[in-house]
Amino acid sequence: MSTCSILQPHHDFALTDVQAALIPPSDDTIFAVLNCSIDSPVVNHFKYLCSPDVGGHSCGEMYGACASFRIFRSAAPQGGNQSSQSLPTSTSPPCCFTRYATVRFMSMNMLDCTHYTTVIDSGGLEKSGPLDWTYGIELTYAVPESTACDRCKRSGGACGFDTESEAMLCLCSPTLNATVECAAGTGTGSGQKLAPTISVRTTPFIILSSTIYTNSVWG
Repeated sequence: MSTCSILQPHHDFALTDVQAALIPPSDDTIFAVLNCSIDSPVVNHFKYLCSPDVGGHSCGEMYGACASFRIFRSAAPQGGNQSSQSLPTSTSPPCCFTRYATVRFMSMNMLDCTHYTTVIDSGGLEKSGPLDWTYGIELTYAVPESTACDRCKRSGGACGFDTESEAMLCLCSPTLNATVECAAGTGTGSGQKLAPTISVRTTPFIILSSTIYTNSVWG
């Protein structure tokens, strides 16, 4: 993944089906595929997958502001009856602001774009420019509700976790732990928590551009 200051070699962002189900990029992660061909599907038939700008900032602004992306701007002669002394103007190749679903099902070769970057939109992109954006990928994960935890809580215990065995514990009292449920009369009572309970939650964590990625994630 490239950033505003670093241009990385061409790579696809690839998650396995399991990874995509368990740790998908959040909706706050915006993918910008860069230096696209005029024949790119996201410029033509699939242009509805793209937004022309993000936070009010266009592709041209990103190409102009970011040192690593200026290489994509080409010099083109001005039109009309301009003098040969006229300075050339810069043109920017198409780019596409899109979501993970687009790059998940279409590789960079299919998109006919050479590079991409990702920006985390925490609601402040319109207040800053590309030089100040946070480049990276925010992933989410969910911890499913445990039926064993429900059983433990119904018996009067609190759900816990054994860091040595990496298994669930049912905390019945300050001195008594069980593996499944508390015996009658040993529970701490409903509502009392001795350890964090296991519950359904979706929590974001961020992979910033400086992170070293493993081959299992990056193709």
